[in-house]
Amino acid sequence: MAAVIQGDTGLAQAADKLRALAAEHAADADTTRRLAPEVTEAIRESGFARHFVASRWGGTEGGFGELTRAVVAVGEACAATAWCASLAAYSARFASHLPEEGHRAVWGESPDTVIATALMPAGRAKAVDGGGWRLSGRWSYVSGIDFADWALVCAAAVTGAEGPPQLRFFALPRGTWTVQETWDSVGMRATASHTVVLEDVLVPAHLSFDRADMLTGHNETSAAPCHHVPFQAVGGLTFIAPVVGAATGALTACAGSMTGRRRNHAGEMIMVRASGRIDAARHLVDQNAEVIDKQLFTPELMARNERNATFAAELLQEAAGLLVRGAGTGGLGEAHPLQRFWRDITSATSHVALQYDTAARKNYSAVLLGPEEQ
Repeated sequence: MAAVIQGDTGLAQAADKLRALAAEHAADADTTRRLAPEVTEAIRESGFARHFVASRWGGTEGGFGELTRAVVAVGEACAATAWCASLAAYSARFASHLPEEGHRAVWGESPDTVIATALMPAGRAKAVDGGGWRLSGRWSYVSGIDFADWALVCAAAVTGAEGPPQLRFFALPRGTWTVQETWDSVGMRATASHTVVLEDVLVPAHLSFDRADMLTGHNETSAAPCHHVPFQAVGGLTFIAPVVGAATGALTACAGSMTGRRRNHAGEMIMVRASGRIDAARHLVDQNAEVIDKQLFTPELMARNERNATFAAELLQEAAGLLVRGAGTGGLGEAHPLQRFWRDITSATSHVALQYDTAARKNYSAVLLGPEEQ
């Protein structure tokens, strides 16, 4: 039987402090389109980057439930901070598939290395004599790249063998890439989800791994249970947890606009309906984390995890819309945090990992109806 992923690494307590700091800077981050240096340093110091790093490098090999609760808590103050904290943790988990020498390069000096990941394949790599790769390309929507120590990008690798190129991930230290500031979304403004550009960069063999290992959860470098998780089970959790937090923050902001004489029956009904959607989404997200921590990787439960994440996104979109309607014109004022949470939720739930057609329809329909006839 698979090991159960345990843990109380202290991340929850650290997340409470990060939440307070993020709340102080959230409005400015939204205006300037970047997280304050104090906030990015607090993400690192809180333990998010080390949460999935192997213990032999000083990491905590933490659990998914613990991380999810911490990300949700931070999201109640600032969705962009929570998004970057979540990706800092999950990016380290992806990088755990590197060979041992790659682990040493990334975490040899500190387990708190911040990695920014481009999950979607782009660019092209060509094998070179003596080992290694020449890598060029452009990768969009690389969240947190403005304060990352390393970038992890996916590209088609040409080896000279017959057949299609192999998709591989490549890890690169800061200084080997350039950033084009292309992120101009109306929401999640401070995530710095810009474009990474590489031009004929030599990547050593120990800083690359097969994308298939990440998808299947196969990991020859680490025995930690958190490093043996199929991507299908966990993918949506990375992105939906910050949105649960943002929706909770929106509910609090809306309630703050309805106190005293501004209370009314219609507004109260809207808030109650929105709160039900938020609680239901939180339950689905917690259920996903429990499946992963208990290593219950059946096709049915992994497909349900995909369904849960996409349906939670739909519920949270609906809740945010209700809250904006309930708060009225005042809730859309520039100084009111509700409009920021609303924009952040709208932007975050547009992510490809939270769409039914790309993340849930095919697999969960097979659970309900059986496989399609050939």
